[in-house]
Amino acid sequence: MWKITYRIRRQKGDEASHYDTFQVEVDPEEYVLDGIEKIWAFEDRSLTFRHACHHSTCGACGMRVNGVEKLTCITKIKDVTQDGGTLTVDPLRNFPVVSDLVVDLGPLYRKMEAVHAPPVHPLSMTPWEGEDIRPPKEVPTPPEGGEYIRLPDCLECGICISACPVAASDPDYLGPAPLAAIQIQGLEGHPELLALADSQQGVWRCHSAFECSAVCPSSVDPGWRIMDLRRQVTARRLKTIIG
Repeated sequence: MWKITYRIRRQKGDEASHYDTFQVEVDPEEYVLDGIEKIWAFEDRSLTFRHACHHSTCGACGMRVNGVEKLTCITKIKDVTQDGGTLTVDPLRNFPVVSDLVVDLGPLYRKMEAVHAPPVHPLSMTPWEGEDIRPPKEVPTPPEGGEYIRLPDCLECGICISACPVAASDPDYLGPAPLAAIQIQGLEGHPELLALADSQQGVWRCHSAFECSAVCPSSVDPGWRIMDLRRQVTARRLKTIIG
């Protein structure tokens, strides 16, 4: 067993944020979320955080661990600290803080809704067959009357938005997950999606940092998808110019 220090950012209502520290005995094979749950159960019942599935399916437990966006249910303690070390946990960036480690993901959900032309039947997870666990870069456009895929494997956890430097400076920027959702649908037959992508808050606002792809827990690779969407938009602009 290890004894480590959890340094957790706290904020209730309009009060100024601060850090509380907790000494926790943990198995190094346990996950960061396990330690947070121990603090809630045995140290401080007022600690607020989100969790649900505990196996990286729901995306509820997204937080920053030592400054890096993680799903805390699959981040092993031994991978982010050592015996006697300190583990700092913060809420996700670029979202309003509701309480402690809980943020309001409403802005992300509203943008995800905005990038879909009706009729839309969102599917947050899509099974993939074969040995390669990474989803294909392209998904066929559904037949007329069929269902559009929202964004395969995306947990809508908000981690990509938290890591995005552009989202930190422009709250109106669509962001990695919504732009990736446009890319996977394609622009053919969706003028409203083209208008959203080809705008100041669309693909041209992205700085190509790829920090979104670096932290994505589901291999969605939103950075690549945004670059591919930018190519699609550019091709349509050229087609319009040259007829």
